[in-house]
Amino acid sequence: MWDYIKLIALGLVAVLAAIAAGNARDLAYQVNAVEVMLAAAIAFIWVLRTMGSRQPAPQNEYFDGVVRAGVIATTFWGVVGFLVAVIIAFQLAYPVLNFEWAQGYLNFGKLRPLHTSAVIFAFGGNALIASSFYVVQRTSAARLWGGGLGWFVFWGYNLFIVLAATGYILGATQSKEYAEPEWYVDWWLTIVWVAYLLAFLGTIFKRKEPHIYVANWFYLSFIVTIAMLHVVNNLAIPVSFFGSKSVQVFSGVQDAMTQWWYGHNAVGFFLTAGFLGMMYYFVPKQAERPVYSYKLSIVHFWALIFLYIWAGPHHLHYTALPDWASTLGMVMSVILWMPSWGGMINGLMTLSGAWDKLRTDPVIRMMVVSVGFYGMSTFEGPMMSIKAVNSLSHYTDWTIGHVHSGALGWNGMITFGTLYFLVPRLWAREGLYSLKLVSWHFWLSTIGIVLYAASMWVAGIMQGLMWREVDSQGFLVNAFADTVAAMHPMFVVRALGGVLYLTGGIIMAYNLYMTVARQPRVESRSVAAVPAE
Repeated sequence: MWDYIKLIALGLVAVLAAIAAGNARDLAYQVNAVEVMLAAAIAFIWVLRTMGSRQPAPQNEYFDGVVRAGVIATTFWGVVGFLVAVIIAFQLAYPVLNFEWAQGYLNFGKLRPLHTSAVIFAFGGNALIASSFYVVQRTSAARLWGGGLGWFVFWGYNLFIVLAATGYILGATQSKEYAEPEWYVDWWLTIVWVAYLLAFLGTIFKRKEPHIYVANWFYLSFIVTIAMLHVVNNLAIPVSFFGSKSVQVFSGVQDAMTQWWYGHNAVGFFLTAGFLGMMYYFVPKQAERPVYSYKLSIVHFWALIFLYIWAGPHHLHYTALPDWASTLGMVMSVILWMPSWGGMINGLMTLSGAWDKLRTDPVIRMMVVSVGFYGMSTFEGPMMSIKAVNSLSHYTDWTIGHVHSGALGWNGMITFGTLYFLVPRLWAREGLYSLKLVSWHFWLSTIGIVLYAASMWVAGIMQGLMWREVDSQGFLVNAFADTVAAMHPMFVVRALGGVLYLTGGIIMAYNLYMTVARQPRVESRSVAAVPAE
């Protein structure tokens, strides 16, 4: 009966998408409608072909198939996102690479949001979904709730990525940082995200382990808060149900305030709280040591989620936003430094008694460096939110250096370590194919991050100083073009740092593939069985 309901729903979606494609008012909407139609048709055929032949899922095993798919998607989207990053870095350094024949499709303005969505939502999002499904099952001693709901979340989320990416290239965008997808893509993501919340919460509700491990609190705060942020910031009225264009409900300074309440908390809950869930599970597992202070992890959680939600206005210093609001954002940002460093110390001190592993285990080395970058970024962020510092740093490439030291160093490195941890266990392999390749990946990525961040720090501070330089009569000394020309060497260094980071990502993808393809299978390593009551 359930299969027939799915067939009716998928058939209806395919037909409605075909009608939408036929009546589309713009190319982006038409292409997106065709993509939805093809996705629904493929799912329809798959359900039809497997009707009656699918065996009921064994309830005494963890649902690891969707986690394996998430690991593959994370690796793929990571390499794609890093590649687009290198392309746009060279386009900034050498504008001639914005080829005339590619204008309107592959120029910097179109590829930049493609890059940010690929690395944050495709690479980071798939990593969070896969790792959260793995962690919640292990810490709850229960199979993922919802039957095939996990697969719906995985495929639905990756359909969202494809819809958003093709929309950007074809001009469908709200032009809001980290929230570019248009109204119908936002609606689809909302449906997928609710399914994700249900699968995660359902597993916690049916847990056999009475205690809810702290990593699950971080994951849950990320899921719930992102849902709230996404819905409020993307409130929009479609101009037509057959077109991609929509009109924002908020306007002016209210829109700016809502956008940066969303934007900073996308950093705070998507790129921080979710990845802290990873840290609190995978660092102790790889180090084979318990969390240094479980009490500190609880304090870290509650302080972080209470304070982060207030910090957004620091993006709007010296704008039309009321001064009290931006000052509130600054104060909360500075206070936020303390719980952030409490979490960093907790992560690093988890290695107490196991520091020797840093010499022999490049995976734990990667994780430790990621926690170090988390600490550095969460000091630099509050410092840059202070108005006196912000007057120099804002609108400059210093901000770009700050964001990427956090994203590449914290989010990237903890994700790499997590992937290296997961692959041998998910595919029941003896170990990684090559620890030497992991070391190569570690050093290439670390040097790449240092080149990137250092060049942008120098470029940003120089940029800010040149913008505010005045002569004896109070006139500006430098034209904007002068600052762009002065930053050219730093743009080249930044692009080379990106090349190193991309090379590390490709090495990781090869190493993980060879681990699955060449390493001997070890049955005792399989952790698919759910513990008995």
